[in-house]
Amino acid sequence: MIEEIILTHEDFEAMSDRYRATFINSISGFKSLGLIGTVNENGITNISVFNSIVHIGAFPPLLGMVFRPDTVRRHTLENILASKHYTINQVHSAMLPMAHLASAKFDDEISEFSACSFTEEYSSIGKAPYIKESSVKMMLEYRMHIPIPMNGTIFLIGEIIEIRMPKEIIQKDGFVDIHQADTITVAGLDAYYSTHFIDRYAYARPNMPITSLMQKSEDSK
Repeated sequence: MIEEIILTHEDFEAMSDRYRATFINSISGFKSLGLIGTVNENGITNISVFNSIVHIGAFPPLLGMVFRPDTVRRHTLENILASKHYTINQVHSAMLPMAHLASAKFDDEISEFSACSFTEEYSSIGKAPYIKESSVKMMLEYRMHIPIPMNGTIFLIGEIIEIRMPKEIIQKDGFVDIHQADTITVAGLDAYYSTHFIDRYAYARPNMPITSLMQKSEDSK
């Protein structure tokens, strides 16, 4: 029999800071993993690891992400607010473990591109550098940021202005099969996972059977 544990606010308070951060970060489940590419006013490029990237809307195409409290300098946030551009670069398995190394606190004058052996790639549409080794990547333009007084974090929203990806991973209905691009996911702050595709389902309606899109596709062949 599986033993269940019940934890409440008092238990969270009793945890050490590091243990609590690891526990709460991982309990929320698998998250999107992105390397954020920016450049500062002196031309020094920067890469940061983010696991808080979320979809906000499709038109305009908006993505949001959370910045932790500014108890230390947040180079990525500073660079975005100054240049108004940043890139989100999805991570595939061949980019590990160097993608994790980008989470280290390097000195201001050191570029994570060089330190992590990634290649800068530029676009005429934005100032921020892409990671050439990434298969699925987006250029975003800053739109707004919202301070969250409850814990001192900042929620930043940007609009996608360019996407670069393999053409073959876009399906006929617009679905982007990032599994084909070997995009990986993350749980917590340091546990990386590959994905296993299960199924896609048709739009759900009350009192209607759930239909597998994959089975429908196979039947039509």
